[in-house]
Amino acid sequence: MIRQGRQKLRGENFNCDYTVLYRPSVASTLFQACEEEFVYNTGDLARVQIFGKYRDIPRKQVAFGDPGLSYRFSVVEIPARPWSPLLRTIKDRIQEVTGQEFNFVLINRYKDGLDYIGEHRDDEEGLVQNASIASLSLGQKRDFIFKHCDARGKYKKRVVEPIKIELEHGSLLMMNYPTNRFWFHSLPVRRKATAAGINMTFRKMA
Repeated sequence: MIRQGRQKLRGENFNCDYTVLYRPSVASTLFQACEEEFVYNTGDLARVQIFGKYRDIPRKQVAFGDPGLSYRFSVVEIPARPWSPLLRTIKDRIQEVTGQEFNFVLINRYKDGLDYIGEHRDDEEGLVQNASIASLSLGQKRDFIFKHCDARGKYKKRVVEPIKIELEHGSLLMMNYPTNRFWFHSLPVRRKATAAGINMTFRKMA
């Protein structure tokens, strides 16, 4: 497990950087501001199609970004709402420390450890090729699991140990190229996690 401090995480086609961006008091202030400000998607925008059937997404979700941008999730296209002053402040801080630019953020709210996101890769067509994704976590600590594409499922080709990172309150995880080409990631169910958490993934969309 990777946790605490500023670390460069490297492995086979794995390139991530992890740091605690906001100290706890600042992170808590930001978390509370997000709780008061964000209104999450409902209706068709809060569902996903799996094997031809629509199911509720097991978390709350909303997106913000530059005009005209959207995010395709399964068969659902999530339009970006305009940046708020709060999100611009967070985006500017992340751009300052990473030296990269982002024009879109997807926000997931997990009410507790029963909310989750399954294994996936952030490889949508709309993403700028080879661009990094900045993942900011606020609130409840959660395990974040990476699995290599060759080591998944019934027909896995070989054994590659998964990588587990504990996303701390106020932490920033940079997923750099080529991580998303070779590694799936997830935020699995954790029944002992009883509090809410918010994760923001800042992206560069075409």
